[in-house]
Amino acid sequence: MKTAISLPDRVFEGAEQYAQRAGKSRSQLYAEAISEYLARHAPDEVTESMNAVVDQLGEGGEDAFVAEAGRRLLADVEW
Repeated sequence: MKTAISLPDRVFEGAEQYAQRAGKSRSQLYAEAISEYLARHAPDEVTESMNAVVDQLGEGGEDAFVAEAGRRLLADVEW
């Protein structure tokens, strides 16, 4: 989808320089940046997706130690 946005000159120039160094198109850079922003600022959606996968897998036969270790590890991760 095409869209038009307004950016401060400083941000635009920085993005242009980075895209050129990284070998990416402007569109690719902006799409990746927005995707990362949404992932960082919409953690509830990530949690909901993970919960849906867990629900699909069911609760049979999980090792209590592994489950607790996973819960503790994920509790310390900044989403």
